[in-house]
Formats: sequence, structure tokens, C-alpha cells
Amino acid sequence: MQVKALGHVVLKVRDLERSTIFYRDILGMKEVARYKDAMAFFSLGDNHHDLGLMQISAHATEADPTSIGLYHVAFKVGDSLDELRACKAHLEANNVSIFGMSDHGVSQSLYLQDPDGIEIELYVDADPAIWRDDPGAVLTTKRLQL
Repeated sequence: MQVKALGHVVLKVRDLERSTIFYRDILGMKEVARYKDAMAFFSLGDNHHDLGLMQISAHATEADPTSIGLYHVAFKVGDSLDELRACKAHLEANNVSIFGMSDHGVSQSLYLQDPDGIEIELYVDADPAIWRDDPGAVLTTKRLQL
């Protein structure tokens, strides 16, 4: 057996509508389906859905940062720093706080949180030759200046 691709991710959220607005209207994902008032599904274009949101409870507690589980979800927003700069400007125009910017060598990233505090990475890829010849290059992290 060999896994061929990551199919989709489902995130548990407190308020489905609030999270839908973030992923659809701020991050620009296409909402493709709803299941009652319990779930929303989004496609990035090539799959029937790439992201699902599942409303659990308005009173759900935050995940303990020291427990096992999801660290962050990363979404590719392009292949150039100009695209990442445009993304940063869009987030700032929509009052989304960016808490980190990193140059990973193989990619450059912005870090933010969704309405439930789930960490989101938005990134652009660098030249694939950087990691194809040296897979260890993925270990690079430097401060990114945009």
C-alpha cells in the first residue's frame, strides 16, 4: 500500500457561518456544499472538496497546545513573492492579523489564525530544484521580510 495524495482536511469549528466567511470570503475558497447547519465543504478547484468545516459547539474549548493533534494547515497561494505580498496586503485590508513570516528556503510563508485559533500557513513555493537535490533543505527557517 502507498498513499497517493492528501485528499482533504476537516476542521472542527465553533461557529460554521463565521468560519465559512473566513475561508470563503477572506481566503477565497469556493464553497461547494453544505450539510444542514453542521458542515461546509470547499474546493480549491481540482477536487470535489479539499477542506471541510464541522460545527461542534459554540462552547467548545481550545485545543491544549501541548497535546497531540493538528499543528497547522498550509495552503499554497502562488509561486512568487509578489503573490505572497498581495496575499499579505489582502489579509491586512481584511483585518486579519499575521503573527509570523518565514523563509523556509523551499517556500516562503505567512502565519495567521482562523476564527477558532487554528494556525494557518499561506505560502508560495520556491524553485523545486532547491529540495529535489537536497531534501534536507526543508529544514531551513529564517525571518522573511516582505
